[in-house]
Amino acid sequence: MRTSVAADLCFRVEDPEGHRVEGHLTGSGGVLTLRVDDPAAFAGAGDAAVVRYVARELAVRHLELRVTDGRSTLVRLGDVRAPWWQRRITRSRHLRVGSLRGLWTAAQARAQGRDPVLPSLLSAPPPTLSPLLPTFGARPRRVTGTHDPARAGSPRLVLAPGMALPDSRRTIFHLADEVLIGSGAECDIRLPGLAERHARVVHDEQDEFVVHALDGVVRVHGARVAQGLLRTGTRLEVGDHCLVFAREEYADHGRPFAGRVGGELGRQRPQPRRVPDRAAG
Repeated sequence: MRTSVAADLCFRVEDPEGHRVEGHLTGSGGVLTLRVDDPAAFAGAGDAAVVRYVARELAVRHLELRVTDGRSTLVRLGDVRAPWWQRRITRSRHLRVGSLRGLWTAAQARAQGRDPVLPSLLSAPPPTLSPLLPTFGARPRRVTGTHDPARAGSPRLVLAPGMALPDSRRTIFHLADEVLIGSGAECDIRLPGLAERHARVVHDEQDEFVVHALDGVVRVHGARVAQGLLRTGTRLEVGDHCLVFAREEYADHGRPFAGRVGGELGRQRPQPRRVPDRAAG
């Protein structure tokens, strides 16, 4: 079964040193083109495992991704056939270097020892358990936990509109380790009518997102708080604005053991309390 896609997406990522990389993903059918202004940013050794993973997943879906710098195709990922000598270098049959320029770009990135830019594989959803109905098996596989310091599950705040309509667009704010909410120029989330530094959302060492009131009133589910824990569905009110916290089920602590076992009515064993990291304390 082949997958057909249509894409027109612009994005920007930033490495730990603050270097920004911009790209534009376009394409239709089974072929996508990714144009980036600095291809070497993704060619470091730290990103190699993630790139191989993406290439394999694209191949399963019969999709091909061509990475270019605007002048030539540097590498092709996915539904391609790499020559044997390239496989010895890339360790993947689904990665085909398109030109000598692509090899030179990868060599430069590794020589410079660039830090990883792409999200860790720890942030990917856990694979589907086998058998497909694990709760019926004699020996179900051991379930995984959700304690992931890499901010897995796309944690975000969604600005709730005054009236929920089926086709209404939502404003989404993706969360970093620390997000400042207010009306000031330094704020990551700027909303009118708030104090300059109204509140702060912090990702703590226990992989929890906690809101702290600063110079404004903060309410969690209608109750005024100095600080409050955010879980999927939590309603956060700042001024006249209502923000709803969301995080994918496999990474949300409100859904223990990486999601429900047996569906919505299935039994949920409580996840054991995480032992704090002694080094962090």
